[in-house]
Amino acid sequence: MIESKFLKENIENIQRLMSISALKHFETRNLGKLLRLSKIRQYEAGEAIIQEGDRDTWLYFLLSGEVRISKEGEEISTIGRRGDLFGEMRIIDDRSRSATVTAIDKVVALAVDTSAKSRMATSDGKDERLDFLLLLYRIFAEYMTLRLRLTNEELVKAKKAVKAAQ
Repeated sequence: MIESKFLKENIENIQRLMSISALKHFETRNLGKLLRLSKIRQYEAGEAIIQEGDRDTWLYFLLSGEVRISKEGEEISTIGRRGDLFGEMRIIDDRSRSATVTAIDKVVALAVDTSAKSRMATSDGKDERLDFLLLLYRIFAEYMTLRLRLTNEELVKAKKAVKAAQ
């Protein structure tokens, strides 16, 4: 893995984040907060990004490449669309990683350190941190809903295949 330093809050980096569809609901000030919590990480094909059972606090937005999600050695899914989110389940339920995520080819991802709350502190008296966290959870909810729908479709296909095989 090659990793950048934490990103700077500047207009160029904010504009790059605005091009990620999952971040379309964020205001500029919240994108700045996200930048202060983020690094760019590059992975080579076959390299593990997330290891099942780990307890790290990183959340990822795919910028380029494709990743494989597997559990107990079985492939669950692949993700390859710019802006796709992975690693969110650990952040939501505070349990160990439920799956392994591996780079299929060269992968570039925005890695967000969700434990770095001190970087989100604001100098004014407002609690903008709450707004930021609510937007982040909205993104989680949208992706979880999408994945649940896909899982439901796969379950129905599997049940039909079992019935047809009987």
